[in-house]
Amino acid sequence: MSRAPVALDLQGADGGPELVLSGAGIAAAEGIPVRAFGPAGLEAGDGVELIAAEGFIGNDAEPVAAVRSTPNASIVRAAADVAEGRSGSLVGLGSTGAAMTAALFALKRLRGVHRPALAAQVPVPATGKPLLLLDCGANTEIRPQHLIQFAHLGAAFTESVLGIERPRVALLSVGEEQKKGRPDVVEAHAALSADDGIEFAGNVEGRDLLSGEVDVAVCDGFTGNVALKTLEGTARAVAGAVRDAARSGPLAAAGGLMLRPALGKLRAAMDPNSVGGAILLGLRGVAVVGHGSSTPEGVANAIRLADRAVREDAAARTADHLRASGASREQLRDSGAAAEPDRSGTPTGSG
Repeated sequence: MSRAPVALDLQGADGGPELVLSGAGIAAAEGIPVRAFGPAGLEAGDGVELIAAEGFIGNDAEPVAAVRSTPNASIVRAAADVAEGRSGSLVGLGSTGAAMTAALFALKRLRGVHRPALAAQVPVPATGKPLLLLDCGANTEIRPQHLIQFAHLGAAFTESVLGIERPRVALLSVGEEQKKGRPDVVEAHAALSADDGIEFAGNVEGRDLLSGEVDVAVCDGFTGNVALKTLEGTARAVAGAVRDAARSGPLAAAGGLMLRPALGKLRAAMDPNSVGGAILLGLRGVAVVGHGSSTPEGVANAIRLADRAVREDAAARTADHLRASGASREQLRDSGAAAEPDRSGTPTGSG
């Protein structure tokens, strides 16, 4: 069966459209077709089709207004390409808010989903398996039913795409005890503890995120975004400190030389480019938001993630999981877990 193309927005990455196009070429060489939207006049290799889309939505623009008023923006055109069936998934590396909004408007939410959540894979060197952290920025204000549904969205993706059976799911909080945390976390904890459709591991503290004890960590978008960027910044700082220490003298340099292979593997494992980007869960299609600072290999990994999610039928399997586990919006409302209806149509967002 032929692969569905990935619709790729070439604009907004720190390295410019040429760098993004280079990453597309890496993925295309592996057999993943790419339809790339961006400035005219660029050159692409085999497997990459260029579609001119001169409009651009930057980080300073208000996402909802910009997506609605700029139909020729590359991210809007790419999202529409998926909705119209010409591409199978979307990848954007520019404004997070614009990518999420364009994806939500074009692909729509799965039936029964309150709000989509942005889920990032965080490398865990001790286990070699990633931790899925969500929400990482789509929803800064949430209610207990959103956390409950995020838990099921994360579990479904981890099982279907990452291949981890019965993933252990936890709520990110300020203590392991059930009553620790904000009221929405405490209420979600009580509901998930009684939920047979999920392997709930209770609360996890920030210091234990990389311990390998859980596979999915759930929180609001503000907390998740801060946690993700703190982990990325810490990894860079530690790597820099080790490098400086290894250059501090002849003896240290000799030790650093012996440790170089092991440290190189660790650095590669902790590099955000190794996972490519975050996936927006809860949509009827697949949308991946990559790092603006991605290298060509990071872009290729974002494309690989989108392609894999399509091949694993992640959206349909997520919908099936929500229905089977009783975690759809209607089922949560009937069970009393949702005290009030959610009228939100767009992510509240943080980039």
